[in-house]
Amino acid sequence: MVATTSCFYYAAPAALRKTNHLRQNQLRLDIFGNNATTRKPRNGLVMCSNESTESESEDGWGIQDFIGGDLVKFDLGKWLSDVEEHKSLAIYTPHEGGYEGRYFTRLRYQGYYFLDLSARGLGDPETTLTKVHPVCPAHVGKQPIARWYFPPEVDFRLSVLPPNAKGLIVWVIEAKVLSKAELQFLAILPELRPKVRVIAECGNWRKVVWRPLKEAAGLTEGALSN
Repeated sequence: MVATTSCFYYAAPAALRKTNHLRQNQLRLDIFGNNATTRKPRNGLVMCSNESTESESEDGWGIQDFIGGDLVKFDLGKWLSDVEEHKSLAIYTPHEGGYEGRYFTRLRYQGYYFLDLSARGLGDPETTLTKVHPVCPAHVGKQPIARWYFPPEVDFRLSVLPPNAKGLIVWVIEAKVLSKAELQFLAILPELRPKVRVIAECGNWRKVVWRPLKEAAGLTEGALSN
């Protein structure tokens, strides 16, 4: 294409070359538009509040749009007080992940130790967390199927906590796959083990929100039917 254009310009008069340039420039403007005239001005209101109100415009910007939504969180104090008050919480985090790390870190600063579990493959929570439970390791080929017994996950970690530890946080990810009966046991686990707090990731939302796990499991009045 470059060679063909060069030969065409070499044989064509100067007036034709100038006309061709004008046509190409006009074609570019028709296809892509003139940036100076077609670009819409981006005018928005910079808000320092982390709560959105109905009076805000749809295209209004928040300060979290400039420095990151996870850096502007004024609810960490409420988070700590709710953990101490309810002792078991159902938390809902954004799909992209990462926001819950700040709440995790704040609890660690308070002196809590953590037991991280995944709800997938957990088995019966009551048996796994508070009783001696069997585990069948994977066997290869013709090896015999063995059964090993492990101590209670929660009781074992409570027994080895340092003297200055504030308590044990049982953080359960993917808790949305648990049944209502399993969630109900996790909700009452702090009553069985007073030094234990339970945080269960029960779903996703546009921002980090939480509610008492008893409410999510249907143990309180006004809880959701599902």
